[in-house]
Amino acid sequence: MNPHGKAIALERRLQGCANVLTIGVKTNFSDYAPEEAEWIRKAEKIYYPTLFYADLFDAMGKKTFPSYHTYKCVQDKIKQTALYQMLNIPHPRTRVFYGRRWERKVLDYFSFPFVAKIPRGSALGRGVFLIRNRSELAAYKNITGLAYIQEYLPADRDIRVVVIGHRVAHAYWRKAAPGEFRSNIGAGGEVRLDPVPDAALDLALNTARACGWDDVGIDICSFGGRFYVLEANMKYGKEGFRQAGIDYTRLMETLIENGEI
Repeated sequence: MNPHGKAIALERRLQGCANVLTIGVKTNFSDYAPEEAEWIRKAEKIYYPTLFYADLFDAMGKKTFPSYHTYKCVQDKIKQTALYQMLNIPHPRTRVFYGRRWERKVLDYFSFPFVAKIPRGSALGRGVFLIRNRSELAAYKNITGLAYIQEYLPADRDIRVVVIGHRVAHAYWRKAAPGEFRSNIGAGGEVRLDPVPDAALDLALNTARACGWDDVGIDICSFGGRFYVLEANMKYGKEGFRQAGIDYTRLMETLIENGEI
């Protein structure tokens, strides 16, 4: 136990929490002060350790929040899709294409329009494109070495369900801006606090549990009378909490105090 009696965090996600001591991320572990290194070694759990340290802590048998499994799928749509398919989680029809001439193969499986995404490292709606013709497909090919192609389910809104620990912490609708197919807040989408159907909440919670994710924003759309998981965001924003009047920092403090995370 550190002398402050607080939980230990590396990343700054919990920096405002009164019961958390955030000590920062150092690529070289030897750069931590001796007392900081001991706090890390002796802590029962490390909060927001980063993917780099989550991997190492898992090897050591040390608990982390978010879980090691959550970090393994951070901004990796290819892994996420494979998990959804293996677990029979409803997900838009999606394929990954490799090779120098993958654009020819895409049209064997998909008809215009379809959605193309940068499969790794993109967030906030960036790297997501609606492909309506061959010239737009060629432009997409110029910016990525592999293709992540998904059927287009036309809708002007989707649902963001945030799962923290083992429960739904918040859920809200996101409505796309006029003329925009993406509903991300970063792309001009609007938070709507209308009730979210229980079926969508259950789908998000079951998806998080099945995938081993304990801190995630799961995006769900409704199409043809069914709900589909679009993708999971482990670096979700807090705007939806703010607009709902939820104090995110206090929420996290309470979850830590209660041993829920």
